[in-house]
Amino acid sequence: MNSKPHRWDMETDVVAMGSGGSGLTAAITAHDEGCKVIVIEKSDKVGGTTAISGGGVWIPLNHLSIKKGHDDSRESVLVYAKNLAKGRASDDLVEKYIDTGPEMVKYLEENTPLKFEVSLMPDYHPEMKGAHKGDQSRTLGPMLFDSNELGESFTKLRRGLLPSYPLLMTETAAMGRASRASQLNPQLIAGRMQKGFVGFGGGLVGALYKGCLDRGIDPLLNTRGLELITENQKVVGLKAQKDKADIFIKTNKGVILASGGFEWNEDLKASFLPGPISHPNTPPSNEGDGLVMAMAVGAGLGNMSEPWGWTSMSVPGEEYDGRQASRNSLVERTMPHCIMVNREGKRFVNEAASYNDHFKSFWILDANTCEYVNIPAWHVFDQQYKDKYSVLGIMAGQELPDWVDRAETIEELSQKAGIDSDGLKSTVKRFNSFAVEGIDSDFYRGESVYDQYWADGDHGPNPALGTIEKPPFYAVPAYPGTLGTKGGPKTNTNAQVLNVGGEPIAGLYAAGNVMASVTGPSYWGGGSTIGPGMVFGYIAAKHVASR
Repeated sequence: MNSKPHRWDMETDVVAMGSGGSGLTAAITAHDEGCKVIVIEKSDKVGGTTAISGGGVWIPLNHLSIKKGHDDSRESVLVYAKNLAKGRASDDLVEKYIDTGPEMVKYLEENTPLKFEVSLMPDYHPEMKGAHKGDQSRTLGPMLFDSNELGESFTKLRRGLLPSYPLLMTETAAMGRASRASQLNPQLIAGRMQKGFVGFGGGLVGALYKGCLDRGIDPLLNTRGLELITENQKVVGLKAQKDKADIFIKTNKGVILASGGFEWNEDLKASFLPGPISHPNTPPSNEGDGLVMAMAVGAGLGNMSEPWGWTSMSVPGEEYDGRQASRNSLVERTMPHCIMVNREGKRFVNEAASYNDHFKSFWILDANTCEYVNIPAWHVFDQQYKDKYSVLGIMAGQELPDWVDRAETIEELSQKAGIDSDGLKSTVKRFNSFAVEGIDSDFYRGESVYDQYWADGDHGPNPALGTIEKPPFYAVPAYPGTLGTKGGPKTNTNAQVLNVGGEPIAGLYAAGNVMASVTGPSYWGGGSTIGPGMVFGYIAAKHVASR
């Protein structure tokens, strides 16, 4: 639409499209810069993907880390970040993110209920030049948030498929993270839940939501952005649909797209991704609306072939927001006594690698058959694993559901699951020799500090390796999943959307997974999705307010 509609139903200075960390941060900042702000949210809940995430933000050189005396430098951060961005994000954009992140964190801590702590999580490639290990983490985790502060609005806060424990990232680390889930303090958790505390992504979004409510900003739910309205090549408003009725919102300063990725849009995935994503771990409302709207006004695109990948599992019949639900796989591939294999029964990746890098192995194509050689795949483990660790959120020692394949021998398990029997027997035998020696000669599992972070520190000689020899044996299907896509309109250092010629589209901004990611194809560390989203939401709000 290139001309104004016959009516404006609402008028404001800024519209933030999306109520995740990016959109809420943008809304708070724009308001504090003197703007009238409206937030629109497609679903019936506030929080987007951020609300069901771990809630971490990757913000090097922040004031909390400095206060702890962490030895870090801008030079080392940039060496690490630029290397992993692989030229798919400009150096200027990477530098803007690194330089603005600490400012954003401090601003939110001083002006909203959101508070952070320094986690113990290492960068996802801790052995690379410029990286940091967990003792001096660049990842911040949200402090717990008292949901009672939201009053009746608490019912609007998005919750995940499974209950999110009200714990800090440092507390879960001290309790052994995933390796000793049974040692989590049930009395502590129950007491906090009864008092209304929420943690992780729910805590982060809850605090930002309260910050918005304190400013008189309550997101318009069930409101889907449809079309940007331009006049003289400037974005002057948008057309949305609220409760199936079209509404037109005039913006005096601009629109900030913060609407998430396109992982639930089959057409967009087929058009841009080099392989399948069958099991998104995000709200089904992430259908690429902001991307489509930006494309319609001539936005240039970047990083469109990349998702935030995460190997996933699925419980038959389990739904989330009316769609088949997926659960991300972590302990099922990082703990001792388990492996991941393809239909030939072969391992094909370091199972304990960061989820984004681990995921990429699904898209290996056989040049002769033109098939993805590692789809389908299975998590294979034995009773030793089941006695110690969780599966699909089911605690150690509890019975697994009937649809999980199990057998007294590897041969029988292969037949039940549809895995090549000779291949799996050979793989298990070879892997067991690695486990005894403590060295994975095929994929080096357990050597990286990151591998060890998600493994069992009480197990040796390698905390990520353990034999698979005690029956019964189990197999659970594994699928290519995602935390979101990371391609979208290109932006400059002001978060302004650029057209195909590289010039800013006046009045249009982007932040979060709708934007071409500043990380390129990589994942710097825990919070490299939410951190950039919030920072560029902050940057966008600052710039749009100055118009």
